[in-house]
Amino acid sequence: MHAPDTYDYAVIRVVPRVEREEFINVGVIVSCEKTGFLQARIELDEARVRALDPRVDLESLQRHLAAIPRICEGGAQAGPIGLLPKRARFHWLTAKRSAIIQTSPVHMGKCGDMQAVIEHLLDRMVRIR
Repeated sequence: MHAPDTYDYAVIRVVPRVEREEFINVGVIVSCEKTGFLQARIELDEARVRALDPRVDLESLQRHLAAIPRICEGGAQAGPIGLLPKRARFHWLTAKRSAIIQTSPVHMGKCGDMQAVIEHLLDRMVRIR
């Protein structure tokens, strides 16, 4: 049986009014260096974001959030950051910043199925049920 691999993850947050420090979790980024896995999933709940700031520019926000999975996929279509090695892209995406899109601190786990990890994290940290 295959031993579980370690992975790193961060929760993607939208902070519509940075000065208020209120945020909504909107996605996750998961990286497993051993398997070369790097993927992000976004699930934006527009109503929740508008509850924090009714004047938020959702079109711009969606465009910027869409860049995160593209950067994870890599390649020229993701711009200069997309050409970096996967681990460097993960670190760039999870770097601390004071902007409308931020990430949580990086956390670590162990698992054999990274797709299951993403679903679990979305259920636990992003989706409201």
